[in-house]
Parts: sequence; structure tokens; C-alpha cells
Amino acid sequence: MSEFDPNPPRRNFYGRRHGKTLRQSQKGYLSEDLGTLRPRGITVQDNPERAPVEPRTIFGDDRPVWLEVGFGGGEHMVHMAARYPEVGVIGCEPFINGVAMLLGKIRAAGVENVSVHPGDARDLMDVFPENSVDKAFLNYPDPWPKARHHRRRFVTPEHLIPLARVMKPGAEFRVASDIPDYIRQTREEVPPAGFDLIHDSAEPWDDWLSTRYEQKALREGRVPHYVTFRRKG
Repeated sequence: MSEFDPNPPRRNFYGRRHGKTLRQSQKGYLSEDLGTLRPRGITVQDNPERAPVEPRTIFGDDRPVWLEVGFGGGEHMVHMAARYPEVGVIGCEPFINGVAMLLGKIRAAGVENVSVHPGDARDLMDVFPENSVDKAFLNYPDPWPKARHHRRRFVTPEHLIPLARVMKPGAEFRVASDIPDYIRQTREEVPPAGFDLIHDSAEPWDDWLSTRYEQKALREGRVPHYVTFRRKG
């Protein structure tokens, strides 16, 4: 695996980067597959000048590009890539155990229209040009339940304004969570960043795949909620 630092010192990062010890197979996925699937020019080490990186060059053609912020174990990302082979799906996830899980799922599914950034989504949004992302997903993000930590959530201007900048006018931004207060903050903070709320429901999208985090929420009696926004413009 190529050496890089997915957590550049110029900004704060909150959350885990490593969990339990990886299995040998997962270490193999990281050493054998991540170097090919990782997009170039995203990290500060690869691109210290922060020169623009056109996401379509990652896939070598002019296909639509979708972005999944924090793909967790990768179920949804691989599902969408398999269902929509004409689209390029870029996922970002700082938690290396999740990255290893995703790489195993990519091998098993045989999908090729994917790219994996094992780091902060803000690295991507720093260098992607305006109006370059066709759809974005935020599924079961870290809830940061303590009130003093709510500013660490993704649905804050620090993340939403850069996301809006890179999304095309009319592009969808989907958010799924089982935490009522997270949904409340999502409803409040996403529209001022440049989005219209177009769907707000306890019913999932037609092409939704229930993730491991959602199944855990259901077992523990929490109710999932699904919110869709459209980029203004």
C-alpha cells in the first residue's frame, strides 16, 4: 500500500482511524487493491498546491460521478456501483477497518466503477471543481450525540458549503440516519448551504440497500429516517 497521511495537520479530525486488528485477508486487500483504487491528487502529500482534480478523470471518461461520504462497511457503495454500472462512485472513509471491508466487497462483487479515498471527505471537496459531482450520499454518519460535539457532525457549514460548491445544480444529496436530533440538524443546516429539501420520510429510497448500521439501529429499536435535498441553481 502506498504511504500517505490521510489526516493532514492543517485541520482537525474527530473520530476513529483504526479499530480491531485486521484479518490477514483484509491486510491483503489494503496492500494489493487500495493503491489501484485510490484516486491521485487528493491528499496534501500528493497535491500540496491543492490543484484542481476533475473527478471524471478518475474513471477515464465522462460518466456521472457520485460521492459517498463515510461509506462505513461499504455495502451501500458496492450496491450502487453494481446497480448503476454507467456511473462512477467515489467513496471516502477515514476508518481503515471500513476501508478493508469495502475492498473485500469490491472483490466479491467484481465492480470496477469505484474509487476509494481512505481519508476525510474534505480532502476531495478541496480539489474537486465546482459543479463536478452528480449525487452525494451521507448514510448513518457518526451522530456525535453530546450537545457540545454537534459541531463535529457532517451537517455543518464547514462540510456543507464545500459540498454544495462541488455539486451540480439539481444534484441530489441523500441523508439517512436513525438519530432524530441528527435529522433535525440536517433539516436546519443543509438548506442554507445551497439546497432545497425535496423528500423527508421514514420510507427509504427505491434503490436503497439497508446497511449494517441500519440493521443494528432496527435491532435496538431506533427508527431510520431518509431525507433528500436538491442542489439549488
